[in-house]
Amino acid sequence: MSRAAGGSIEEEVQGAGSVRRMLLALVLFGIIGLALELLLLEHFESVWQCVPLVVLGTGFASGIGVALRPTHRTIRIFQGVMVLFIGTALVGLYLHYDGNVEFEREMDASAEGLDLFWRSLRGATPALAPGAMAQIGLLGLIQAYRHPALRREILSA
Repeated sequence: MSRAAGGSIEEEVQGAGSVRRMLLALVLFGIIGLALELLLLEHFESVWQCVPLVVLGTGFASGIGVALRPTHRTIRIFQGVMVLFIGTALVGLYLHYDGNVEFEREMDASAEGLDLFWRSLRGATPALAPGAMAQIGLLGLIQAYRHPALRREILSA
């Protein structure tokens, strides 16, 4: 490792640890905020609407696991759940958009092409709202990127 801007290697490692803790706090606060929003919106009328709540709960549990005991196993589980966040967001984006397309076609059967696309993006269901889950997932993956717990486990094997 090289020294950055006159700082010691130990200072770099401690600084990275502080950033990791802040990133994890942002992930956990994001999860809590998004879960509360979905609960307030009663986003549990169907199985598909319950999926994000289950994924958020799993993400919160795995994040707490990382906060309390950052081991190779807890970091890998956390990374897997963060990838699940991104997958859930992609499915959610599709479902929100598709629901809006269906709604817009019921409102105006002649809507098509670019007009239908723009109406659907601005429709009754916020089409891009599931992107918040992708953002949390990406933030979690950044937090876990090259985590020291992963390095120590590899070196001791």
